[in-house]
Amino acid sequence: MQTMQSQTMRNQILQSLRASDQYLSGEQLSRQFQVTRSAVWKAIQSLREEGYQIESVTNRGYRLLSLPDRLLPVEIQQGLQTQQLGGQIIYCESVNSTNEKAKLVAAEGATHGTVIVAEKQTSGKGRLGRVWSSPASQGIWMSILLKPDILPKDIATITLITGLAVCRAINSICDCKAQIKWPNDIIIGTRKVCGILTELAAEAERVNYVVAGIGINVNNTSFPAALTKKATSLRMEFGKSFSRVALVQAVLQELEPIYNRFVATLSFQDFDAYKEKCATLGRKVTLVQNQLELHGTAVDLTPTGELIVRLEDGKNITVNSGEVLVQGIYE
Repeated sequence: MQTMQSQTMRNQILQSLRASDQYLSGEQLSRQFQVTRSAVWKAIQSLREEGYQIESVTNRGYRLLSLPDRLLPVEIQQGLQTQQLGGQIIYCESVNSTNEKAKLVAAEGATHGTVIVAEKQTSGKGRLGRVWSSPASQGIWMSILLKPDILPKDIATITLITGLAVCRAINSICDCKAQIKWPNDIIIGTRKVCGILTELAAEAERVNYVVAGIGINVNNTSFPAALTKKATSLRMEFGKSFSRVALVQAVLQELEPIYNRFVATLSFQDFDAYKEKCATLGRKVTLVQNQLELHGTAVDLTPTGELIVRLEDGKNITVNSGEVLVQGIYE
C-alpha cells in the first residue's frame, strides 16, 4: 500500500517524465525530489505496474514511451479544465456499481464534484432496473457526485443537463452528430451509445446530493446477443479506438458550465440546445399510461423537460417518466 507521500512523489516523477523528451537519470530525479535512488526506482516500478511504458537505459536513465489505457485519476486530472468537477477522483479496478460507490462516499462526506470511475462494473445499473453491460477497460463507467442547492422537484433537469453535456462531449471527441433520445439516452444513428442514471438522496424540501451515473460504450467491439440491435460503441461506429481519458475530461468540462448556470438561476438556460439535440421530437412514439398503450407523436418539451405527446385523437399529454418507444430508434 502506497503512502500519500510516496504517491505524491511518484506522480511528480511522472510529471517530469511527461514534460521531457529526453532521458532523465535516476540521480537527476533523486536530486530533484530529494529522495533516494531506490525510492526513484520503486516509483518507476509502481508506474510500470499501472501500465506506463517507461524505457530504462544504463547511463542514460528513464524515458516515458506510452501511457496506459486506464482511467487513472492522475491522467484525467492532467489538463482538466474544470473548477470543481473531478477535483477528487476515486478509481476502482472493479466495482459493483459506480452509482452505489458514489452513494457510499457521499454518506462519508465526499465533496461536490467527486467522480467515481471504474474499469469494470459487476452489477452496472440502467434505468427501470435494467442491467448495464460494463466490460473491463472498454467503456466509461463513471458517476459524478453533485450537491445542488435545489428542491427535489427540480431534479429532473439535472438528468437533462447531464444528457446534453455527454452528447456534446461525444460530438467534440468524435466529430459526429450524436443525439439524445429523451430523456437521457445518447444515440448515434438509431443505436444507443450511452445511458445515464440519475439517483438522489433528498428530504421534503432539500436535496442532499445527486449521483449522475454515466455509461458510455467507447471501445467495445461486440455486445451480448440481446443488445446487438440496440447498442453500439464509438469504435464500432467509426472504426477506431478513442481515448477514454479524453472523453471523461470532455464530459466534465461540458457539464460544469451547464450545471452551474442551472443551479445559479434555477432555469435550464440550455433548454433550446437540448431540444435541438433531441431525436425523439417529431417522431411517432408509443407509451403506457394507466395500463393503457397510447400512440402519438412527440411534439415538444415543457420548460422542465417533460415530453409533450400529441395522441392520435389530437389530445396533448405530458410524460415525465417511464418507457417511451420511439419509431425508428432501437428497431
